[in-house]
Amino acid sequence: MLQRIQTVYLLIAALFNAGFIFIFELWNDLAGNPVYIEDVYSALGLTLFSALLSIITIFLFKNRKLQFVLGRVNILLNLILLGLFVYWSLTVSGETSVSEKGIGMLTPVFSIVFLVLANKAIKKDEDLVKSVDRLR
Repeated sequence: MLQRIQTVYLLIAALFNAGFIFIFELWNDLAGNPVYIEDVYSALGLTLFSALLSIITIFLFKNRKLQFVLGRVNILLNLILLGLFVYWSLTVSGETSVSEKGIGMLTPVFSIVFLVLANKAIKKDEDLVKSVDRLR
């Protein structure tokens, strides 16, 4: 059942976490050099773990309850990552080391949106299966 819509949503969320974060910069320092996720190891670990969790969640299509729980854990992980980005952008203000914020800080937001859409589709599938079981 890999042709379901939540598979597409989870793949897009994994793409945002594993792909786009390496393309877009997080911020520019005072010298104008872009800072990417590879330079911040804690954020790199969280994003790669979130992408791996999205890929693992795709292949758990037979266990929709576990798939739903892992989707929520992944949303929580992305919220923590987003909180780290907000913390870094607010505490390092005043042109001390962050000169200009990049679009890479918004990738967890897009990932959260697609993870929520995937969880809605998983919940819809689970409700459909329950309703069919009631008719038997």
